[in-house]
Amino acid sequence: MPSASSASSAVSDSGLPAPSSLWRDGDFRRLWLGQTASQLGEHASLVVLPLFAVLTLNAGAGQVGVLRAVGQAPILLLSLFVGAWVDRWLTRTVMVLTDIGRTLALGAAAVAGLFGWLGLPALLVVAVAVGTLSVFFDVAYQASLVRLVRRDQLVRGNSALEGSRSLAQIGGPALGGTLVTLLSAPIAAASSALFFALSFLSIRRIRRTESIPERSERPPRVWQRIHEGLRFVVSDSSLRAVGLASAAFQFSFAATMTVYLLFLPRELHLSGTAVGLALAATGPGALVGSMLAARLPGRFGYGVALVSAAALGDGVLLCVPSLHGSSAVTVPVLLAVNFVFGTGSQLVNVTVMAVRQAVTPDGMQGRTAATITFVGMGLTPLGSLLGGFLAGEWGLRTSLVVTATGMMLSPVLMALSPLARLGRALPPSQDAPTTAARLQVPETSLRETGSSSPGDVR
Repeated sequence: MPSASSASSAVSDSGLPAPSSLWRDGDFRRLWLGQTASQLGEHASLVVLPLFAVLTLNAGAGQVGVLRAVGQAPILLLSLFVGAWVDRWLTRTVMVLTDIGRTLALGAAAVAGLFGWLGLPALLVVAVAVGTLSVFFDVAYQASLVRLVRRDQLVRGNSALEGSRSLAQIGGPALGGTLVTLLSAPIAAASSALFFALSFLSIRRIRRTESIPERSERPPRVWQRIHEGLRFVVSDSSLRAVGLASAAFQFSFAATMTVYLLFLPRELHLSGTAVGLALAATGPGALVGSMLAARLPGRFGYGVALVSAAALGDGVLLCVPSLHGSSAVTVPVLLAVNFVFGTGSQLVNVTVMAVRQAVTPDGMQGRTAATITFVGMGLTPLGSLLGGFLAGEWGLRTSLVVTATGMMLSPVLMALSPLARLGRALPPSQDAPTTAARLQVPETSLRETGSSSPGDVR
């Protein structure tokens, strides 16, 4: 069970009550604002780089697959190490440094583009840099949330943060696609850099003090800490199911998106602006999914919400390969499909994250998040390469049918796992491995939030 010193406890060791509302907690607001800006930059860059390659460099299916794969490769190569490191670092520092790095990387891309140097090799370098730093940021912000809020606030805290990602899905793709089409790739890259800079300015103002975990004379080596994270996830049936279902989804989704980004402009003859608009429709759906995630699991049960949302959200993409005709017909259908996909996916994301955080002790949060990320998203580079290969060999429409069908394996795995049997309450926390370093939060940390009354978020 979580220790009394946990930042997510209802009452601190000093006896002061936790914040009555997430929105009265200044540090949570700063984390939320920084996360929103960071996600806007990330989602804009995810569209800017492939569209630049397709529309400006006339990149083929294989080159687009490689571009997406190299940006996703850091997830496979670094996630486990990042989780071990983040559990021993200050999460605010990690997030601030990654924001600076991504600002510089995309800013350099913008400058290079203005001078005509932004070719495919430069795009590959930028994709690797942004992808690497994003791994650090994503692990750190998930661990940071657990240190900021109580356990009973995790669902609503995740709902708020995932809602920020929804806003990014609305604005990021639309902004990126529009700027690439109407202005230039350098301007589009500069817009992403600006969002990372705004994230830096917000997160650096988080005031709550984090103490570095106590270090013994012979602290566990990084491989030992990685092994502890892997063993903890494997030993818990719910976390095992999360990892397997996530792996099935992310592999198939990476392949699907590689084909999808080629299918829309080349098979349906949509402009960059129309592509950005179609992808941005995921955002409003995700915003709805975030709001539903704060209510449906408690009403119908976490298991029912997870399996139903995954089946609906993934299954709707099977409608896309059947589209033909003019943009006046296809764009509204794509908007509807992406809205439903965003709703289901976000409901799954928020619910799964709350389950994962609830069963994980504070000192294991970083490693558990990184292990799930590694298992779930480690195969995405291979999925992107597979999507590019299938598109070149089988054609775009057939490839889209195959890859979208593969996404349905995720809800099937959930339905056959203990996740489907979860009730209306979050499962209890498990014990951490005995050698895991514990994170200690100073007794003054809750004072620094400026909050004074207990209660839940509404």
